[in-house]
Amino acid sequence: MPAFSLEPEQNAWCAELRALAADRLRPLAEKGEPGRVNRPLLTELGRLGLLSRLFTSGALDLCLMRESLARACTEAETALALQGLGAHPVHAHGTPAQRERWLPRVSDGTAVAAFALSEPGAGSDAAALGLRADPDPDVSPDAGPALDAVPDGPRRWRLTGRKCWISNAPEADFYTVFARTTPDAGARGVTAFLVPADRPGLTGAALEMLSPHPIGSLDFDAVPVGADDMLGEADRGFRVAMGTLNLFRPSVGAFAVGMAQAALDATLAHTARRDAFGGKLRDLQAVAHQVAEMALRTDAARLMVYAAATAYDEAAPDVPKRAAMAKLLATETAQYVVDAAVQLHGARALQRGHPLEHLYREVRAPRIYEGASEVQRGIIAKELYKESHTQPYATREARP
Repeated sequence: MPAFSLEPEQNAWCAELRALAADRLRPLAEKGEPGRVNRPLLTELGRLGLLSRLFTSGALDLCLMRESLARACTEAETALALQGLGAHPVHAHGTPAQRERWLPRVSDGTAVAAFALSEPGAGSDAAALGLRADPDPDVSPDAGPALDAVPDGPRRWRLTGRKCWISNAPEADFYTVFARTTPDAGARGVTAFLVPADRPGLTGAALEMLSPHPIGSLDFDAVPVGADDMLGEADRGFRVAMGTLNLFRPSVGAFAVGMAQAALDATLAHTARRDAFGGKLRDLQAVAHQVAEMALRTDAARLMVYAAATAYDEAAPDVPKRAAMAKLLATETAQYVVDAAVQLHGARALQRGHPLEHLYREVRAPRIYEGASEVQRGIIAKELYKESHTQPYATREARP
């Protein structure tokens, strides 16, 4: 399917999602407490079958869901996305027992998932993780067959350290946690673990942020984990993290595109009815050109998001570059479009409760989380230079 064109069925599905978000999800979102997990909203997402689609759909469908929900209810979009981000490593790398225990509950909205990667000293530099997974000295040799999964290394560990800016913390029911199992090994010494929230030694606290998402910190005081808690292989957890981010980065872009489109829709309606200087606001050339620029950038970002998602679904070799490009362009575009929309609306858009005031607070964070814009530029440049080494030179420098 061409990346620049959706099928009629897909367009109809997007329209249906927008209607569901406005009619059934937004009322639940409005009843929720800002900064807290909205479990009734998650239950409704599960009842509508949207959470289960996180594990049966491709990247493009994920982008269409996130964009469509974001246009009508950003809280519903974020609740869905965080379930996917936290549970995707279990879906992709979990054992049959892990998947059987958690994925049905994630799909029906009764279990809240979280992706615990960032730390106070390791935000953008994810390979610099400091959360330690120390071998557990108290394990007896006959601790059980499940622990024999790592015959040449430790079979149980104790997690010690801190995670910060973790979405859905501290209210999640389980966490995908990335910890250092081999010191001084960079990205090669990180292991992913599935850690239920009731493990002894695991505590957390909510953080008050600009956007109204549930975000918190987690403290690990010798939290016990074993080989049966691992997601994937020992010391290969960084691949689990990057594989998850390669899938979700384009869909962060889709979230941003949804917000940009919502701001553009509001601006079109406002400038068409607002009286100013003897006519409508839209009659002013400066305003009309501004709206055209907003639409241009939004459509360009949308196309790049769809292209990146299609590349992921087709297992293209340049997925990291495309995912980074999509996330970068879309989030920067959304910031521009929402800011322009606020400017064209004037003071009314700054009032608490106005849809654009809400979007203005929501739109800032995506330029930072799941890799800040500067990190995306670094990934793009790295991938470009990598590609240049595999292609013949088109020209050679002239020799004297």
